[in-house]
Amino acid sequence: MIHPSAIISSSAKIGKNVQIGAYSIIGDEVELGDEVEILAHVCIDGRTIVGEGTKIFSFAAIGYRPQDLKYEDEPSILIIGKNNSLREYVTIHPGTRGGIMKTVIGDNNLFMIGVHIAHDCLIGNNVVMGNNATLGGHVKIDDNVIIGGLSAVHQHVRIGCNAIIGGMSGVERDVIPYGAVKGERAHLYGINLIGLKRTGISRREIVKLREAYATIFSGIGTIQENLNTLEESSESFSRINDIIKFMKENTSRSFCMPKGAERES
Repeated sequence: MIHPSAIISSSAKIGKNVQIGAYSIIGDEVELGDEVEILAHVCIDGRTIVGEGTKIFSFAAIGYRPQDLKYEDEPSILIIGKNNSLREYVTIHPGTRGGIMKTVIGDNNLFMIGVHIAHDCLIGNNVVMGNNATLGGHVKIDDNVIIGGLSAVHQHVRIGCNAIIGGMSGVERDVIPYGAVKGERAHLYGINLIGLKRTGISRREIVKLREAYATIFSGIGTIQENLNTLEESSESFSRINDIIKFMKENTSRSFCMPKGAERES
Protein backbone atom coordinates (compact mmCIF):
# COMPACT_ATOMS: atom_id res chain seq x y z
CA MET A 1 0.00 0.00 0.00
CA ILE A 2 3.05 2.30 0.41
CA HIS A 3 5.45 2.70 -2.50
CA PRO A 4 9.10 2.05 -1.57
CA SER A 5 10.20 5.41 -2.99
CA ALA A 6 7.86 7.38 -0.69
CA ILE A 7 9.56 9.28 2.16
CA ILE A 8 7.55 9.02 5.39
CA SER A 9 8.71 10.43 8.72
CA SER A 10 8.99 7.87 11.47
CA SER A 11 6.91 10.15 13.71
CA ALA A 12 4.03 10.58 11.24
CA LYS A 13 0.80 8.81 12.18
CA ILE A 14 -0.57 6.57 9.45
CA GLY A 15 -4.03 4.98 9.72
CA LYS A 16 -5.29 1.65 8.40
CA ASN A 17 -5.36 0.80 4.71
CA VAL A 18 -3.59 4.02 3.71
CA GLN A 19 -2.10 4.17 0.22
CA ILE A 20 0.93 6.37 -0.49
CA GLY A 21 2.24 6.65 -4.02
CA ALA A 22 5.71 6.94 -5.50
CA TYR A 23 7.95 9.82 -4.40
CA SER A 24 5.42 11.33 -2.02
CA ILE A 25 6.72 12.97 1.17
CA ILE A 26 4.93 12.83 4.53
CA GLY A 27 6.30 15.12 7.27
CA ASP A 28 6.95 14.64 10.97
CA GLU A 29 3.65 15.87 12.42
CA VAL A 30 1.28 14.65 9.73
CA GLU A 31 -1.64 12.38 10.63
CA LEU A 32 -3.36 10.36 7.90
CA GLY A 33 -6.69 8.76 8.78
CA ASP A 34 -7.89 5.34 7.68
CA GLU A 35 -8.40 4.69 3.96
CA VAL A 36 -6.59 7.89 2.92
CA GLU A 37 -5.13 7.67 -0.58
CA ILE A 38 -2.06 9.73 -1.48
CA LEU A 39 -1.05 9.52 -5.13
CA ALA A 40 2.47 9.96 -6.51
CA HIS A 41 4.48 13.16 -5.94
CA VAL A 42 2.33 14.57 -3.13
CA CYS A 43 3.99 16.59 -0.33
CA ILE A 44 2.29 16.94 3.07
CA ASP A 45 4.01 18.76 5.93
CA GLY A 46 3.33 20.76 9.09
CA ARG A 47 0.76 19.95 11.76
CA THR A 48 -1.66 18.49 9.28
CA ILE A 49 -4.51 16.06 9.92
CA VAL A 50 -6.14 14.35 6.93
CA GLY A 51 -9.48 12.66 7.59
CA GLU A 52 -10.39 9.14 6.54
CA GLY A 53 -11.25 8.42 2.94
CA THR A 54 -9.70 11.61 1.59
CA LYS A 55 -7.84 11.31 -1.72
CA ILE A 56 -5.00 13.66 -2.67
CA PHE A 57 -3.77 13.71 -6.26
CA SER A 58 -0.28 14.24 -7.67
CA PHE A 59 1.72 17.42 -7.08
CA ALA A 60 -0.50 18.76 -4.31
CA ALA A 61 1.41 20.63 -1.55
CA ILE A 62 -0.50 20.49 1.71
CA GLY A 63 0.30 22.03 5.11
CA TYR A 64 3.36 24.10 4.21
CA ARG A 65 4.00 27.51 5.78
CA PRO A 66 1.50 30.21 4.83
CA GLN A 67 2.33 33.01 2.40
CA ASP A 68 1.70 35.51 5.20
CA LEU A 69 4.86 37.55 5.80
CA LYS A 70 3.90 37.90 9.48
CA TYR A 71 4.05 34.14 10.03
CA GLU A 72 6.82 33.22 12.48
CA ASP A 73 6.60 29.44 12.71
CA GLU A 74 3.82 29.53 15.30
CA PRO A 75 2.41 26.03 15.94
CA SER A 76 -0.73 26.44 13.86
CA ILE A 77 -2.57 23.52 12.29
CA LEU A 78 -4.45 22.33 9.22
CA ILE A 79 -7.41 19.99 9.63
CA ILE A 80 -8.89 18.26 6.57
CA GLY A 81 -12.08 16.26 7.06
CA LYS A 82 -13.38 13.02 5.58
CA ASN A 83 -13.89 11.90 2.00
CA ASN A 84 -12.47 14.96 0.33
CA SER A 85 -10.98 14.96 -3.16
CA LEU A 86 -7.97 17.25 -3.64
CA ARG A 87 -6.94 17.24 -7.27
CA GLU A 88 -3.57 17.97 -8.86
CA TYR A 89 -1.58 21.01 -7.71
CA VAL A 90 -3.93 21.93 -4.86
CA THR A 91 -2.27 23.99 -2.11
CA ILE A 92 -3.68 24.47 1.39
CA HIS A 93 -1.95 26.33 4.24
CA PRO A 94 -2.35 26.17 8.04
CA GLY A 95 -3.50 29.04 10.26
CA THR A 96 -1.57 31.94 11.74
CA ARG A 97 -1.34 33.88 14.99
CA GLY A 98 -3.04 36.77 13.26
CA GLY A 99 -6.06 34.54 12.62
CA ILE A 100 -7.49 31.55 14.46
CA MET A 101 -4.32 29.42 14.35
CA LYS A 102 -5.97 26.83 12.15
CA THR A 103 -7.37 26.17 8.72
CA VAL A 104 -10.29 23.74 8.72
CA ILE A 105 -11.74 21.84 5.76
CA GLY A 106 -15.00 19.91 6.25
CA ASP A 107 -16.16 16.69 4.58
CA ASN A 108 -17.04 15.59 1.05
CA ASN A 109 -15.48 18.57 -0.73
CA LEU A 110 -14.04 18.64 -4.24
CA PHE A 111 -11.13 20.99 -4.94
CA MET A 112 -10.23 20.82 -8.62
CA ILE A 113 -6.84 21.33 -10.24
CA GLY A 114 -4.81 24.27 -8.98
CA VAL A 115 -7.12 25.35 -6.15
CA HIS A 116 -5.43 27.46 -3.45
CA ILE A 117 -6.79 27.80 0.10
CA ALA A 118 -4.86 30.30 2.21
CA HIS A 119 -4.29 30.47 5.97
CA ASP A 120 -7.10 30.59 8.56
CA CYS A 121 -9.86 29.62 6.13
CA LEU A 122 -12.93 27.71 7.31
CA ILE A 123 -14.57 25.52 4.65
CA GLY A 124 -17.81 23.62 5.27
CA ASN A 125 -19.09 20.41 3.69
CA ASN A 126 -19.96 19.52 0.08
CA VAL A 127 -18.12 22.54 -1.34
CA VAL A 128 -16.93 22.47 -4.95
CA MET A 129 -14.12 24.75 -6.10
CA GLY A 130 -13.39 24.84 -9.84
CA ASN A 131 -9.98 24.76 -11.46
CA ASN A 132 -7.58 27.45 -10.19
CA ALA A 133 -10.10 29.03 -7.83
CA THR A 134 -8.36 30.90 -5.00
CA LEU A 135 -9.26 31.86 -1.44
CA GLY A 136 -7.39 34.61 0.42
CA GLY A 137 -6.72 34.28 4.14
CA HIS A 138 -9.50 34.16 6.75
CA VAL A 139 -12.25 33.29 4.23
CA LYS A 140 -15.29 31.41 5.54
CA ILE A 141 -17.26 29.16 3.16
CA ASP A 142 -20.47 27.53 4.39
CA ASP A 143 -21.92 24.20 3.18
CA ASN A 144 -22.91 23.37 -0.40
CA VAL A 145 -21.16 26.33 -2.05
CA ILE A 146 -19.92 26.17 -5.66
CA ILE A 147 -17.06 28.44 -6.73
CA GLY A 148 -16.39 28.59 -10.46
CA GLY A 149 -13.00 28.16 -12.05
CA LEU A 150 -10.46 31.00 -12.02
CA SER A 151 -12.43 32.89 -9.37
CA ALA A 152 -10.71 34.70 -6.51
CA VAL A 153 -12.19 35.41 -3.08
CA HIS A 154 -10.77 38.32 -1.09
CA GLN A 155 -9.47 37.76 2.44
CA HIS A 156 -12.04 37.88 5.29
CA VAL A 157 -14.97 37.36 2.91
CA ARG A 158 -17.83 35.07 3.97
CA ILE A 159 -19.86 33.01 1.50
CA GLY A 160 -23.18 31.70 2.79
CA CYS A 161 -24.58 28.21 2.34
CA ASN A 162 -25.81 27.06 -1.08
CA ALA A 163 -24.38 30.12 -2.84
CA ILE A 164 -22.84 29.90 -6.29
CA ILE A 165 -19.95 31.98 -7.67
CA GLY A 166 -19.66 32.23 -11.44
CA GLY A 167 -16.35 31.47 -13.12
CA MET A 168 -13.67 34.19 -13.36
CA SER A 169 -15.31 36.28 -10.63
CA GLY A 170 -13.53 38.56 -8.18
CA VAL A 171 -15.40 38.33 -4.87
CA GLU A 172 -14.53 41.25 -2.57
CA ARG A 173 -17.69 41.24 -0.42
CA ASP A 174 -19.78 38.79 1.57
CA VAL A 175 -22.19 36.62 -0.43
CA ILE A 176 -25.57 35.88 1.15
CA PRO A 177 -26.80 32.27 1.58
CA TYR A 178 -28.48 30.96 -1.59
CA GLY A 179 -27.07 33.92 -3.53
CA ALA A 180 -25.74 33.82 -7.09
CA VAL A 181 -22.89 36.17 -7.99
CA LYS A 182 -20.71 36.79 -11.00
CA GLY A 183 -18.49 39.41 -12.56
CA GLU A 184 -14.97 40.81 -12.59
CA ARG A 185 -16.03 42.65 -9.42
CA ALA A 186 -18.73 40.24 -8.39
CA HIS A 187 -22.33 41.38 -7.99
CA LEU A 188 -25.49 39.53 -7.02
CA TYR A 189 -27.75 38.57 -9.89
CA GLY A 190 -30.38 36.65 -7.95
CA ILE A 191 -30.98 33.46 -6.00
CA ASN A 192 -29.19 30.20 -6.85
CA LEU A 193 -32.28 28.65 -8.43
CA ILE A 194 -30.50 25.70 -10.04
CA GLY A 195 -28.86 24.74 -6.75
CA LEU A 196 -32.15 25.05 -4.88
CA LYS A 197 -33.96 22.83 -7.38
CA ARG A 198 -31.17 20.23 -7.26
CA THR A 199 -31.48 19.97 -3.49
CA GLY A 200 -35.21 19.35 -3.71
CA ILE A 201 -36.40 22.60 -2.14
CA SER A 202 -40.11 23.11 -2.75
CA ARG A 203 -41.42 25.60 -5.29
CA ARG A 204 -43.21 27.47 -2.49
CA GLU A 205 -39.97 27.97 -0.56
CA ILE A 206 -38.17 29.11 -3.71
CA VAL A 207 -40.88 31.69 -4.34
CA LYS A 208 -40.58 32.91 -0.74
CA LEU A 209 -36.80 33.17 -1.06
CA ARG A 210 -37.15 35.25 -4.21
CA GLU A 211 -39.65 37.50 -2.46
CA ALA A 212 -37.26 37.90 0.48
CA TYR A 213 -34.43 38.77 -1.93
CA ALA A 214 -36.61 41.45 -3.54
CA THR A 215 -37.57 42.84 -0.13
CA ILE A 216 -33.96 43.09 1.05
CA PHE A 217 -32.43 44.62 -2.07
CA SER A 218 -35.32 46.38 -3.76
CA GLY A 219 -37.25 47.69 -0.76
CA ILE A 220 -37.64 51.36 0.00
CA GLY A 221 -35.82 51.18 3.32
CA THR A 222 -32.21 50.50 4.25
CA ILE A 223 -30.89 46.95 4.21
CA GLN A 224 -31.16 46.79 8.00
CA GLU A 225 -34.74 48.06 7.97
CA ASN A 226 -35.72 45.56 5.32
CA LEU A 227 -34.13 42.72 7.27
CA ASN A 228 -36.13 43.78 10.33
CA THR A 229 -39.29 43.76 8.25
CA LEU A 230 -38.59 40.21 7.11
CA GLU A 231 -37.74 39.09 10.63
CA GLU A 232 -41.00 40.48 11.98
CA SER A 233 -43.17 38.97 9.23
CA SER A 234 -45.78 36.45 10.35
CA GLU A 235 -44.62 33.75 7.90
CA SER A 236 -41.11 32.48 8.54
CA PHE A 237 -38.98 30.01 6.60
CA SER A 238 -35.71 28.60 7.88
CA ARG A 239 -33.88 29.50 4.67
CA ILE A 240 -35.01 33.10 4.89
CA ASN A 241 -33.81 33.10 8.48
CA ASP A 242 -30.44 31.80 7.21
CA ILE A 243 -30.10 34.97 5.15
CA ILE A 244 -31.26 37.27 7.96
CA LYS A 245 -28.85 35.71 10.46
CA PHE A 246 -25.95 35.85 8.00
CA MET A 247 -26.52 39.52 7.20
CA LYS A 248 -26.83 40.50 10.86
CA GLU A 249 -23.58 38.84 11.96
CA ASN A 250 -20.52 40.98 12.55
CA THR A 251 -18.34 41.22 9.47
CA SER A 252 -15.43 43.31 8.24
CA ARG A 253 -16.76 43.25 4.68
CA SER A 254 -19.81 44.77 3.03
CA PHE A 255 -22.24 42.64 1.01
CA CYS A 256 -22.32 41.73 -2.66
CA MET A 257 -25.24 43.71 -4.05
CA PRO A 258 -27.29 43.60 -7.24
CA LYS A 259 -26.15 46.06 -9.89
CA GLY A 260 -27.63 49.46 -9.23
CA ALA A 261 -28.60 48.59 -5.65
CA GLU A 262 -25.62 50.14 -3.87
CA ARG A 263 -27.03 52.12 -0.98
CA GLU A 264 -26.96 52.54 2.76
CA SER A 265 -26.95 49.24 4.66
